[in-house]
Amino acid sequence: MSTANKVKSPFFKVDLNAEDMRLLLTKQKKTWLANGVPDRTTRIERMDRLIALLVDNKDEIAATLSQDYGGRSIEGSLLEVLVVVNTLKYNKIHLREWMGPELHEAPFPDAIARVEFQPKGVVGVVSPWNFPWALAFNPIASIFAAGNVCMLKPSELAPRTSELMAQLVAQFFHETEITVLQGGPETGAAFAALPFDHLIYTGGTKIGAAIMGAAAKNLTPVTLELGGKSPVLVGRTADIGDVARRVMKAKTFNAGQICHAPDYVLLSKGSEDEFVAFATEAVHDMYGALKENGDYTSIINESHFNRLRSWTEDAKRKGARVIEVNPAGEDFASSDLHRLPPSLILDVNDEMTVMQEEIFGPLLPIKTYDNIEEAITYVRNHPSPLALYYFGNDFAEERLVIDGTTSGGVTINDCISHYSIDSLPFGGIGPSGMGAYRGKTGFLTFSHARPVYRQSRSPQAEHVGLPPFGSQTRAFLSAAITRA
Repeated sequence: MSTANKVKSPFFKVDLNAEDMRLLLTKQKKTWLANGVPDRTTRIERMDRLIALLVDNKDEIAATLSQDYGGRSIEGSLLEVLVVVNTLKYNKIHLREWMGPELHEAPFPDAIARVEFQPKGVVGVVSPWNFPWALAFNPIASIFAAGNVCMLKPSELAPRTSELMAQLVAQFFHETEITVLQGGPETGAAFAALPFDHLIYTGGTKIGAAIMGAAAKNLTPVTLELGGKSPVLVGRTADIGDVARRVMKAKTFNAGQICHAPDYVLLSKGSEDEFVAFATEAVHDMYGALKENGDYTSIINESHFNRLRSWTEDAKRKGARVIEVNPAGEDFASSDLHRLPPSLILDVNDEMTVMQEEIFGPLLPIKTYDNIEEAITYVRNHPSPLALYYFGNDFAEERLVIDGTTSGGVTINDCISHYSIDSLPFGGIGPSGMGAYRGKTGFLTFSHARPVYRQSRSPQAEHVGLPPFGSQTRAFLSAAITRA
């Protein structure tokens, strides 16, 4: 690191006012413009520094995340660090290829048409609390690869993590490369209103709409990753035991506090009891006792804990059968860890809150269908989710599900794992978001695809389409405008 990068940023404070944020943005823009388009070496050096930040401080990162949650496994947090490190390494390997111009067909032999990928400038990043490092720094990996700088506003719901993030970024980066702004909703609203060159937000749909509204006043392009109710469609050819194990693994990871966690299951009628039995067995095999188990994540705070319990009671009042998966029969009422055992919710209907809102917790509604077309219709008649999961060994049915539904991404015969592929784009569609990042898609998202055309020197090129028009032009147009 250079000496400049070891100096703590003067903006390392909480709750900057709107004017201070605007001054910082202006400083970043001026510096970025003065430095010119960063070459590949500069971009890789920034990504290397980000790798060093994560690797050198991985243990403190994991410990701090556990404190913010009140209980989260060290291994789960280290996996989050690994995801970002792998993404950065992938970007470094492919950067030369991505940065090269894209050649296009030209109308004359000596003309040249190409697209150059120009950095946009300063990108604003608003990241959530559930995977604060991955969902902040995976986008930043793409932002750096594309040659931009950025300002980051992490969630106030993981305050220790946000503070550590600010400290480490200030140690490894100059404030004109990346800076972290801490604060609550007021800071977030002022941040979204800044005239960034691009803005990416990860979080809930309601706040996403507000972010987009604020960005629209500056005509700032936005990328929104918003989640939604990601369904699991289980075909009749699926192995129910395998389905239950994989679904429960994904649903209990981080206690279901994942934007693309399986939100509900669609099963063929008559297979519910079998699924419940296998799901219960899966939780027992993974965790055993839950209450004091360091591998089982707590709910982030009391507000979310109470929300999930109230949604369970709402489902019961409206006729649902709730099966709490509590292998050791523990009493959670006396726990102050906000640990909530997984619950399978059967006999659901759309009047229940758990079937209307993204759950973001270890509650799993189970809905049944008579035929796969009915299940597809149900998904299609509801807002497009961030992810869709299909289990089965019938390729025709698989195609029917994929073609008959819309979602941000799809994993077949597993859950969540499409996010682990660095080359695949990650993002939603419609109510679950817009735009995507990761891999080349992330590079393109934070780049301006700028067309460059070098005109031919031939006399024909100079006179095409210019007056005076005459018989020659009419003959050309007559020959050119055809159906074939």
